[in-house]
Amino acid sequence: MHTLDWSIFVVLVPILLYIDLKLFNKDDHVIGFRESLILSLWYIVAGLAFGLIILWNDGSEDAVLYYTTYIIEKSLSLDNLFVMSVIFSSFAIPQKYQHRVLVWGIIGVLILRGIMIWAGAALVHQFHWVLFIFAAILIYTGIKMFFMKEEDETEKLDDKPLVKFIKKHLPMTTNFHGHSFFVSRSRLSEEERSQHADNIKFVFTPLFLALVVIEISDLIFAVDSIPAALAISTDPFIVFTSNVFAVLGLRALFFAVENIIDRFQFMRYALAIVLSFIGFKVFYNGLFPDAHIKPALSLSITLGVLFAGFTFSWIKTKAKKIL
Repeated sequence: MHTLDWSIFVVLVPILLYIDLKLFNKDDHVIGFRESLILSLWYIVAGLAFGLIILWNDGSEDAVLYYTTYIIEKSLSLDNLFVMSVIFSSFAIPQKYQHRVLVWGIIGVLILRGIMIWAGAALVHQFHWVLFIFAAILIYTGIKMFFMKEEDETEKLDDKPLVKFIKKHLPMTTNFHGHSFFVSRSRLSEEERSQHADNIKFVFTPLFLALVVIEISDLIFAVDSIPAALAISTDPFIVFTSNVFAVLGLRALFFAVENIIDRFQFMRYALAIVLSFIGFKVFYNGLFPDAHIKPALSLSITLGVLFAGFTFSWIKTKAKKIL
């Protein structure tokens, strides 16, 4: 099953990455709003087009499941984008190096999510009742997200246990050395060398620290997003490919919405409703298999709620000049 789809997928994704990295972002530079918007639209079009391939090869039901999962994963990434912004700000990462951190971060995300998706799908196929645990997690997360108070997201990350652990157990420098994640001792200044033992051959830069924190942050987000995807479909192909296309454009989307991300502050309420709805749907379909909520209706409700949340956010927040 999906043999032709897999073949197209494994050819298409490297092509997209090559065009992105070799043509759009060959050199370190500050990515502007227009460039990032074009690149983000490029990935969105690719993700939507792949859904048409699934429609052609596998039928409308699989295509609807793919689009539903893709839209939810793309929407959930908005919170991830905000966290990335906080990480870059806290570690004072120069804008021209941010895209390099995100490129390697997203490659790591794809690997980690792939492992989680295959493990989760295998678990559900082996023990179907696990799906109801995922559904309960989604309902709990949705309710918690809906009533959660605003937190101070500008909190410095230096006090976080993870950051303290890395700084304690790895040789770190507070200086940037181009876009390198680590540098040899010979490239350090006299002052930097004096801060490390003579047997230390390499030290890690703030870019590496930002990369690790971004990877761990995505794992935390995946605890919600992967169950949400598996609650829609337990087909690893649909869940993985929709996740890949949603995540691939994440870096470009970050630079496109970085200056207007505060205008999406009410989207979390829409996401909370969507997550709760998906969890409820699993229980409903389990109790009433003959009157289950069809994928097309689920997609329509998801789109309607997210569009309402986006519209309300855009109207209620103050407009900013971004062009």
